[in-house]
Amino acid sequence: MNEENSSQALPLSEIKLDPKSLYREEVFTDLRVGTLKQLTPVTSDGSRDIGRPMAYVGETQLMSQVGPLPVQAPIEAANLQEAMERFPAAVQRAVEAMIAEVKELQRKEMSRIVVPGAETTSKIVGPK
Repeated sequence: MNEENSSQALPLSEIKLDPKSLYREEVFTDLRVGTLKQLTPVTSDGSRDIGRPMAYVGETQLMSQVGPLPVQAPIEAANLQEAMERFPAAVQRAVEAMIAEVKELQRKEMSRIVVPGAETTSKIVGPK
């Protein structure tokens, strides 16, 4: 998914698929650790778009104190075999990025000025 488009809020009347950015999705799983999505670029008639590269995304779940935590990681690979080999490192990078983001959110939350009697709006759970 294109990050530029996914981060911008659009009115419902303007939401539409970009015919130049279509992919066919195939899912491969070992039924144990996770899944690999192979995204094949296609044209608006569904035929393979050879002008764009395949894309791969790894997905797994980690158990946390609050239940399963989904992890999704883009994988740069030329083929499915290479994507499988790069899956562990991609998931590791995604987990490290998630941890860094949570720590940054916690840091920002801790640095807020606390006003006595003010209602707390934070839902971030930090170390005790």
